[in-house]
Amino acid sequence: MAGYNTPIPTSVMTPDTVSTRIGELQFADGVPTPETTQTLFDHLDFLRGVEAFLNCIPAASLEGLRRGMLQLGMDACHKGGITDRLLDSNPLLLTGNCDTVYAFAMLDLERDGATVVEVPPGCGPGTVDDAWFRFVVDMGMPGPDRGAGGTYLIVPPGYDGERPDGWFVAESPSAVNFLILRGFLVDGKADAAVTMFTEGVKVYPFSERNDPPAMEWLSASGNEINTVHANDFTFYEEVAHVIAKEPIGVIDAETRGLLASIGITKGAPFAPDKRMRKILTDAVAVGNATARALGFRPREDGFRIYPDRRWLNPFPGGDYQFLRDQGAGGRFLDGRTTFFYLATVNTPAMALKMVGKGSQYAYATLDADGEPLDGAKTYRMRLPADAPAADFWSVTVYDPQTRSELQTGQPLPGRSSRDALVYNDDGSVDIVFGPDEPARLATNWLQTVAGKGWFTLLRLYGPLEAWFDGTWKPGDIEVD
Repeated sequence: MAGYNTPIPTSVMTPDTVSTRIGELQFADGVPTPETTQTLFDHLDFLRGVEAFLNCIPAASLEGLRRGMLQLGMDACHKGGITDRLLDSNPLLLTGNCDTVYAFAMLDLERDGATVVEVPPGCGPGTVDDAWFRFVVDMGMPGPDRGAGGTYLIVPPGYDGERPDGWFVAESPSAVNFLILRGFLVDGKADAAVTMFTEGVKVYPFSERNDPPAMEWLSASGNEINTVHANDFTFYEEVAHVIAKEPIGVIDAETRGLLASIGITKGAPFAPDKRMRKILTDAVAVGNATARALGFRPREDGFRIYPDRRWLNPFPGGDYQFLRDQGAGGRFLDGRTTFFYLATVNTPAMALKMVGKGSQYAYATLDADGEPLDGAKTYRMRLPADAPAADFWSVTVYDPQTRSELQTGQPLPGRSSRDALVYNDDGSVDIVFGPDEPARLATNWLQTVAGKGWFTLLRLYGPLEAWFDGTWKPGDIEVD
């Protein structure tokens, strides 16, 4: 080979012209031309923009929740939100349910310092997640109070203040934290749970414990608020706000470096030039499309709960940290992206095997033939007898665009084992989906909308062994 004294392997050489998916790349003895250099940098910025979207959905989603709660008027920790008339389809909230009463609070440990949360006895599953939607602590039945009630203290990083005896203390790496509590219905009514929350839940700064502000409860039921993160350029602005607000240690150096490569750094404004804005607008479109491919048509078998059914696991691998093989296989990146694109709230109680406690989930985006669910068609889905739920099961329909409850003529688009359903002779039950109320099984009907798609989520509260060992399996959704 000319220009060398020794044989040089072709594997280490770069030809003067290289054909790739982004076009022909030109080199002068290994040095890229100015035109090729610009093409490569544009492509690199695009790739990092896509990666930033896929990896930072948790942060943008929590930020979307914070902004939505501000729309409701929750501008202080003692101002809580509550679905006193259940969560209907007006608010945009990722795959929320209409079967339990939600109580929310937004904590800001930078503003308020260590913050107290008093939880009453009988509280259902509750969780605090940090600004990156990572688990901080459970409350209520799956928490350390085990449903007996208790006082929690959520403290910021490096907190060295008082930790009262008998309190449950949890340290969060972030300033902003989201608290969500669930209360079960009694005789199909929300009254008992609403009273439990409005009279028993208290949230206030620890510094004001001797004279805490009275709780103010704001109804989220029927409110047209948006808690869903953006899927356009605004997404990066949401993430930039999180980076500006939170301690630098809220994320690792690798993620900080990824965000810095597209202009998002702590202590500096996010102000991309015209070129970068155009690239990021393209990147977020591809990132959003990729998240939708992962969520609605996943390619990995790990998402499938059964080899012979269409039901998918929103927590593939059964790990709330999205680790494969307890970390030996690294982070399940596609699993994390999928979960946070479709859902909110991250807790071990939703992922781990906890027989008779917590909750388990399965979702379906395709019918038995592998086709997207069509709002103009009528479908039937059979749940076998003896559904393995110690508390109850529910089925809810969602809009694939907003990933929130499907807006139809039914404000509460769900059915559950607590409803007056018609059961088959063998104890199984058929849930009917379609645009028009059926002549039969009207009580089992969930309305869809012609011209819109939909997907569904099956919830088991207090899941039993038959769910975990797979001996009980929901039927696929079939065209009726």
